[in-house]
This record gives sequence, C-alpha cells and structure tokens, in this order.
Amino acid sequence: MAKCAHCGKTTTFGNKVSFSKRNTNRTYRPNLQKVTITEENGRKIQKTLCAKCIRTLAKTA
Repeated sequence: MAKCAHCGKTTTFGNKVSFSKRNTNRTYRPNLQKVTITEENGRKIQKTLCAKCIRTLAKTA
C-alpha cells in the first residue's frame, strides 16, 4: 500500500550515519496521504498520493 497512485513513489533504502561514521540500514518513506479527487466525469475517488503529487494536481486544477 505504501505507493503513490500517481507517480509510483515507494519506500527507498539508505544508511543512517552516526557521528563516528558507522552505517546502519534505514528506510526513507514518502509522505503519502489519502485524498478525495473528482475525475472528469464528476465522480469522486479516494486515492493515496504523495505530497508532491497533491501540490501539482492542485496547481493544474
């Protein structure tokens, strides 16, 4: 479920680096939110979108 319905952004993996430069695994999670969107034909649909896609859809609409 942790996937944007518009751009497909998902969880990515990287390293947490401490002050002593030791690396441990960590995850970077996208800012996903459930949003209700109206389509062209007037129907309302609930989608899971990342914050960036919510902003760009608000600009175009």
